[in-house]
Amino acid sequence: MHDIQHLLGGFDRFRRRYYQENPALYRDLCEGQHPGTLVITCCDSRVDPALMLGCEPGELFVVRNVANLVPPYGQGWRHQSVLAAIQFAVGQIEVGRIIVLGHSQCGGIRALMTQPTARPDEAGGVSGWMSVVEPARREVMARMPAAPLESRCRACEKAALRISLRNLESYACVRERRTQGALSLHGWHFEMARGELEAYSPQMDAFLPLDMSQSGLRRDAATLA
Repeated sequence: MHDIQHLLGGFDRFRRRYYQENPALYRDLCEGQHPGTLVITCCDSRVDPALMLGCEPGELFVVRNVANLVPPYGQGWRHQSVLAAIQFAVGQIEVGRIIVLGHSQCGGIRALMTQPTARPDEAGGVSGWMSVVEPARREVMARMPAAPLESRCRACEKAALRISLRNLESYACVRERRTQGALSLHGWHFEMARGELEAYSPQMDAFLPLDMSQSGLRRDAATLA
């Protein structure tokens, strides 16, 4: 485990890079932020979207929660942080795309697949939060009941991503911007062991290697900033 001096040394390098070597960046950012992308990703320390995607400060608006979930709007009153972040990013900052970024070896999904799940109206803890994607667990258990746990978890990670993408459509601000053609939605899954990204293709209802999925998605990824 790194000690506090490691963190302070990191901040010193950050300050030199962005305040001494490139002072214009934060001078401009102090006037306001204009990220083009909202990324909804996991709290997992191994998944850092800015690092993975090579983005500078100000390029991504990031929401992190256990298992990168998007609750449906009707449950927003119980998940105010996620609700507020989506509404702010879409309605105020007017991002052009939302990426729900999941990953392999997700602890939240493993908990969903191995522990009793609380009812949606029960508060508290990982179990209550993971009830947002309880349908994903039921789908996987019905489809592959005899599969190894690791295979079921991997399938559930992707099924939960699809649910979060559908739940985004329950937000009026998302539907409005989508109708205007001003907002696109993307579901990406990071395979940690292989260092690969897969993207969900609605046309094929499957996750495909990012460079093989829809050409529009590939073009969009190339201009992520």
